[in-house]
Amino acid sequence: MKKSTAVILTILIVLIIDQALKIYTKTNILYGDGFDMLGLSWAKIHFIENDGMAFGLSFGGVTGKYILSIFRIIMAAFLLYILKNLLDQNETYGLIISFGLIIAGAVGNIIDCAFYGLIFSESFFHGGLATMFPSEGGYGSFLTGKVVDMLYFPMVDTILPEWIPIWGGERFEFFRPVFNIADSAITVGVVSILLFHRRFFNTNEKTKDVNEQVAIQD
Repeated sequence: MKKSTAVILTILIVLIIDQALKIYTKTNILYGDGFDMLGLSWAKIHFIENDGMAFGLSFGGVTGKYILSIFRIIMAAFLLYILKNLLDQNETYGLIISFGLIIAGAVGNIIDCAFYGLIFSESFFHGGLATMFPSEGGYGSFLTGKVVDMLYFPMVDTILPEWIPIWGGERFEFFRPVFNIADSAITVGVVSILLFHRRFFNTNEKTKDVNEQVAIQD
């Protein structure tokens, strides 16, 4: 399979799974509610929304929302430019797929930010289910949609012993953030590059590789 075909398929598969799960969650689960996956108390579907940052983080109100959405679009375009160069340079499958995962995750959350405010009704704690394409219109405008999160893995949820300084007696939870498939794709892509493709950041090594290829061709 051509590398360009493989990365396109990777991006499409991640986007389809990400958006399908988000739409299902938004329209079938009450805000703040959810259920255990496979009966596991530490692996949950738990529906919340955030204003656009990964793992349930927020940033700067409506103005921050516009800034973050525009920044995401610019970064996605820049990543696509890098991916094109990697394909032109015939880089390894692993590096190209890693960038594909990052791009897919970025685009997945951009879709939420850009369009979910237009096509969904608002979700509230203890409110009814959200509807898609409501007759009264969506809850927001272009670029002000909220990102849907639902993956929650509280693998440790306990009260710290009283003898621990400062935090003794307080609740400790790991892993607390609620995230989505797009966040996961970005994380996997970044970690893969850092662990297995660090030479991407090594300008000298890349220059050496190019010089060797030129020498071989000459």
